[in-house]
Order: sequence, then C-alpha cells, then structure tokens
Amino acid sequence: MTILITGANGTVSREMLRELAGKQPVRALVRDASRTPGLDGVEYVVGDLDRPTTLTPAFEGVTTLWLLMPMGPLAPSQSMNAVWAARQAGVRHIVRLSAIGAAHDAPTRNGRLHALSDAELQQSGIPWTILRPSHFMQNLLGAKAGEHLYGLFGDARVGLIDARDIAAAGAAILAAPQQHEGMIYTPTGPESITLDQAADEIARTLGQPVRYVPQSPEQARDGLLQAGLDQWSAEVLAEYRVAYGSGWGDFTNDHVERIVGRQPRTFAEFASDHREQFASV
Repeated sequence: MTILITGANGTVSREMLRELAGKQPVRALVRDASRTPGLDGVEYVVGDLDRPTTLTPAFEGVTTLWLLMPMGPLAPSQSMNAVWAARQAGVRHIVRLSAIGAAHDAPTRNGRLHALSDAELQQSGIPWTILRPSHFMQNLLGAKAGEHLYGLFGDARVGLIDARDIAAAGAAILAAPQQHEGMIYTPTGPESITLDQAADEIARTLGQPVRYVPQSPEQARDGLLQAGLDQWSAEVLAEYRVAYGSGWGDFTNDHVERIVGRQPRTFAEFASDHREQFASV
C-alpha cells in the first residue's frame, strides 16, 4: 500500500511524513525537488497541483492519498486536479484536510472554498474521510514578538490543537481507512483557552513576561499586510478574527482520542516542547 502525501512542506504534512516514514511505503509530492524535508524512508516526487499533466507519474501506484491544499483562492482547482488524478490512478481512499467550520455558509472565504472541495470529494466515487481541525497551536509560534503575543481570537476561547495530533490522527486513518470511511472529524485539543491564557503559559515556560495584545479585525489585517502577507490571505485571516472573536471556535471533543487512542497535547505541553522557538522571537 503506497500513501501519497500532498503539501509535503506544510506544517501538518511535515508531521505526517514523520509519523509514516519507515513504517510503510510513503511518497511525498513536492513542486521543487530542492525543497524537500529529506526524511529517510520517504520517496519524493515532483508534481504541481496547478498543472494536472504533471500529476500522472506521481499518482501511479498510489492506493491512499493525504490531500492538503494551501489556503488560497485557487485551492478548489488544486483539489479538483488531485481528485481527478486519484481517480485516473485508481486510488482507493482519500483523507482530506479541510478547515474548521467548512460549509457553504461559513463566515470565512476559506471555509466556503473548503466546502466546495469537500463536496466534490464526497461525490467523487472514491471512499473518503475528512478532517476539519481547530486552529493550530503552531500558528502562535509566529504570533509572538518580544513580550507581546498577537492572535485571531479576540477575547474568546478556542479549542487549539497541536498539528502533531492532527498528523497522528491522519496517519491512523491512512493505516486503516476502511474504519473511517465516510466520516467527518473535527479534531480539537483537550481544552478551550484564551490568548491571555496562552500568553501566561508561554511566560511560565520562558520565565519572562509575555502579554497578549488584542487587535481588531482591521488591525490584524493591516499588521499582516505590513508583515508581507498578500491581500487575499490577510483579509481572510481578518474574517477568522471576526469568527473566532464571536466564540465560533469555543469547543472541544474526543475525536483525537477516538482515532489515535490517546489524549491530544495540552497547550502547556506544546509551549514546553517549543520553548526555544518561542524564546527566539
């Protein structure tokens, strides 16, 4: 059984490759052969999800697909190309990483775009499983600047999840896809916390002050633009700021435990594991 991982350089797919490397045949799709994670036990193949003709060799012999698209307005086209290549190659199961709250009436453009790709996969004729995880803890690694922590939650709570737990759930599904066929999971962490609580935990870990600095959606957007993010992505993240700020992400569940057989990591565990990264920014 050969598993193909898309988005190989992304946060979750990198962790997925670490979960799978050396345990079963795994292949990673990259656009640039010079930019691979370089893990032993992983076969790297070049292909571009924007160019369907490049996908045929990469999908040859693949039985199970981990389908992840980077956030962007072209994500549905990229997902469509991957699903088409999977159909042509006879892929038997697709595990798709969608987004929290993906729906045709989602409060963010990203959520509405994911709903289109989720629906296409569900109608593809290929057995499927969909993951719609909560906000990644890893997103906060780039949200700290000195003693300040920024974020997209306002004063609300969110059931943050460690991307390593998303990868562990995905890997468990890929190992036994029949047990999860037709399921939609929304993995969260074990607790719903505020950014004030996250800042306090980072401060305890570092032994130095860290304070959450609230921003309005407009301030969040402008700050992201000043940091060099493109207009579309900055506006979409500002939409998430509105949604999360309304309490939209304030929930937890047992989906990780049901799939993996253990509790997901707490934010305190995450902060401790990433102490050096938090200390460096």
